[in-house]
Amino acid sequence: MVSVIIPAAGRGTRMKAGINKSFLELSGKPMLIRSIMKFSDIDEVGEVIVAVAPDEVAFIRWSLEKIPGIKPTKVVEGGDERQMSVANALKVVSSDADVVLVHDAARPLVTKKIIEDVIEAARANGAAIAAVRAKNTVKKVDDDGTVRETPDRSELWEVQTPQGFTRGLIMEAYLHAMQDGFIGTDDAALVERIGRPVKVVEGSYSNIKVTSPEDIIIAEALIRNEAIGKAKEGLTNIMETLASKAQELRQKIEEDMKTI
Repeated sequence: MVSVIIPAAGRGTRMKAGINKSFLELSGKPMLIRSIMKFSDIDEVGEVIVAVAPDEVAFIRWSLEKIPGIKPTKVVEGGDERQMSVANALKVVSSDADVVLVHDAARPLVTKKIIEDVIEAARANGAAIAAVRAKNTVKKVDDDGTVRETPDRSELWEVQTPQGFTRGLIMEAYLHAMQDGFIGTDDAALVERIGRPVKVVEGSYSNIKVTSPEDIIIAEALIRNEAIGKAKEGLTNIMETLASKAQELRQKIEEDMKTI
């Protein structure tokens, strides 16, 4: 079974919305709900654990109970740091889970393929992350604004979520981090620091993290594009079915004519 942790306790100051950014709507549906439902559509997922601010726990529990098709969901209190939110969620992960995924609530456009690929890679390697190759040249810069180094772009990847781990490994990594007072920029960093390899899985450039008002515009456009694509696919399937039925009808008429 796969357990999914979605930290959503951040206020998102860059969004300047005055509320938890994961509650903001994209095409009429909150980002948090979009993210949860992406994982609810995965057969292997047995539970989703959401970490929110203490004053939001009761409201989120009440809200999630009313959503049809949602996987069993637990809501826990998040912390001041994302890492603390994940740590609190790890405390209630089911003992039946062999893989734990951690996913940003603000990445509501993740695809089924990415999720399934990360699950498979995590089971095979112990730890796996979704990522895309860096498109832009990246510079290392000193405090005074002077370029110090230009890393080889072919070796650079932009990390996304979900990030997946075997249950025992992520528990071990978090235990060491808490004991050492270490705060990482992502969950994989905690695994890396205890000497365990992390496998990279090809993500998608559309799996964006919505952190600013401009990102909302991009995400809305991607959702509309996805909807148009699904509509075209559905129309194509209908046309192909009609063409097949027409061909069958022609063949039957021709066979019937031969008997006359």
